[in-house]
Amino acid sequence: MTAIRFVAMPTTDAERLWNGGRDAYDRLPETIVSDGPGHPCRHCLQNIDAGQELLVFAYRPFPELQPYAETGPVFLHKQPCARYAAEEIMPPMLTTSRDFIVRGYSENDRIVYGTGAVTEIGDIPAYGKALLGRSDIAYVHVRSARNNCFQCRIDKVKAPVLAETGA
Repeated sequence: MTAIRFVAMPTTDAERLWNGGRDAYDRLPETIVSDGPGHPCRHCLQNIDAGQELLVFAYRPFPELQPYAETGPVFLHKQPCARYAAEEIMPPMLTTSRDFIVRGYSENDRIVYGTGAVTEIGDIPAYGKALLGRSDIAYVHVRSARNNCFQCRIDKVKAPVLAETGA
């Protein structure tokens, strides 16, 4: 059985924005104040509480520009937060909607056609595992079913490399 982990935005991406860097469109992030649930931080994978400042910016979770490198608006706490670490557990922010789009991508960062499905919250781990069990899928995105915004990534848990013994 394929073990999975839920992966947040890399800390290097978040730090660049916290330190005044530009987004995927070469623009500075906008600052707004959260009015409550519906502003999930892509770094800690928690909802940003009402009254807290957040950054809104264009994010492209792909290594380079290409036709399938989707870019969309996402949120980040304005003040640095700890990156999501409980990767084997579905992130709390995924409880704010009844369903999400779950879609597989190939090793060369292209959408694997036929994998995208609006998936109820409780079915996300099983569908992610099923997709990652396929040889043509390298990773999975969880995206908003309403707006297609990137939420987080699902990766396979790699088995540890065992050292050879002299026995």
